[in-house]
Amino acid sequence: VITTMIVTLQPEGGGTEVKLQYRDLDGDGPDEPVFETNNLATGVTYSGSIVLLNEAEEEVEDITEEVEEENLEHQFFYTIGNGLDVTTSGENLDDENNILGTTFTLTAGAVSSGELTFTLIHEPTKPNEGLESAGGEEDISVIFDISVE
Repeated sequence: VITTMIVTLQPEGGGTEVKLQYRDLDGDGPDEPVFETNNLATGVTYSGSIVLLNEAEEEVEDITEEVEEENLEHQFFYTIGNGLDVTTSGENLDDENNILGTTFTLTAGAVSSGELTFTLIHEPTKPNEGLESAGGEEDISVIFDISVE
């Protein structure tokens, strides 16, 4: 169970850290998920990392550790929506030198806004040409509304 996704973006060369957070503690329950986002700065390259948590347990479980231990069975994909001027690149690799993607680089371009989706696929085909050719099953997919200012 993944209840929380925290994406941390650290500007290369220093500056203000940006956090994106999704939290859905009751899963399919009646409460809506809670999103927290911050704006990106134009022309800045960020080092990103993704943390997945299960906060539904009495003791919070860090699911990221499991994803990285079972790296051949997982891959993160980043989908940039229309209108958002950013580029992304997965950084960390699995044991067979294919992208795992719990760490990544994001470069913000011109002033813009749109959606940025983070999708974790379980048992993807590797290597692949992106989410469309990955196969496997979706563990979690979160859409953040992002602005570059």
